[in-house]
Amino acid sequence: MATPSLRGAAATKQSIKMTGFYEIYKRYDRSDIARAQAGFKEADIRSALAKDAISASDYLALLSASATPFLEDMARRSRDITLRNFGRAIQLYAPLYLSDHCDNECVYCGFKRTAAGKRRKLDPRQAGKEAEYIASLGIRHMLLLTGGSRKESPLEYIRDSVLAVKEHVPAVSLEIYPLETDEYRVMVEAGADGLTVYQETYDEELYDRVHLSGPKKDYLFRMDAPERAALAGMRAVNIGVLFGLGEAREDAFFMGRHAEYLQEKYPACEISVSVPRLRAGDSGSYRPRKVTDSDIVQIITAARLFLPRSGITVSTRETAEFRDNIVSLGVTRMSAGSVTAVGGYAVNKDKDLSYQFHVSDDRDISAVRKMLESKGYQAVFYDHVP
Repeated sequence: MATPSLRGAAATKQSIKMTGFYEIYKRYDRSDIARAQAGFKEADIRSALAKDAISASDYLALLSASATPFLEDMARRSRDITLRNFGRAIQLYAPLYLSDHCDNECVYCGFKRTAAGKRRKLDPRQAGKEAEYIASLGIRHMLLLTGGSRKESPLEYIRDSVLAVKEHVPAVSLEIYPLETDEYRVMVEAGADGLTVYQETYDEELYDRVHLSGPKKDYLFRMDAPERAALAGMRAVNIGVLFGLGEAREDAFFMGRHAEYLQEKYPACEISVSVPRLRAGDSGSYRPRKVTDSDIVQIITAARLFLPRSGITVSTRETAEFRDNIVSLGVTRMSAGSVTAVGGYAVNKDKDLSYQFHVSDDRDISAVRKMLESKGYQAVFYDHVP
């Protein structure tokens, strides 16, 4: 495969603000959202559940505390919609960490700039070796991750790593620092067909407080990243928030509205959402807000009713028991056999490693596959034919 040209990629940052979703976001006053959620009645929930297609207001109602007595009804509708649109298929993927060098100071992250521990980085050859090992376990879709350091993980390095990993698997997605549109095109030319980027929280004031310094502090540049990737021709874009930072129901509402905006503007791009949960102990002394299992179930099922065609991803941050119980509620994608350290599968397996977060479901890929089959679902390792 020819090496994609870097010509046209920004040598210096020349940000083009898309501002499309931000204009929608700014129409809402957060205090108004809180008051609206508190004001929903049983009749509002029943009305939303009776509709084939729900509005943004209905979605907000289903995320409210008033909807919690209706979780079983929401779960049934969510299951039916998912079976109709996705069948009994759950895509499995694995994360592959390329580098943990980071220039950001995010108070909740194990890879933040001031975190203790030795920093590591795979060269593209090592990335290929790591991918070869993961592929031997059956995985055909890998998510490549880096810390937020352009110096240590420049565009050329990420491109070359994509090329190396593509020698072993057909599907490669990225979870990296936000790029410019032309830079995303370089990644697409190299063979990356998916992007994951979390806003972390849509609460703009809180976002500023928990991102103390570094390029990630630019709230709008991050918010625009999914749209820049869609413009660049990325086949799939996955967005989400880190539940436990902001108010969960509010963040879920804006996540859904953001996904809706992207789906409507870029119909050729597959838009999906993730529901990762920040847990105490994931990153030192930072204490997240409590987000219960019931909260996540409500978020998943409400999102499915609002976004019937969107994928929904649940990672190994969640426990095995919880993941087993929510398979039928709207989930379409799961990570499996995850290692959240650089080279943790093979290259640096026997070394003292730093992990981005604690994996709660530590089952291997075979065990997750057997679990899915026992529930009547098929584990899909590659779901796209170019």
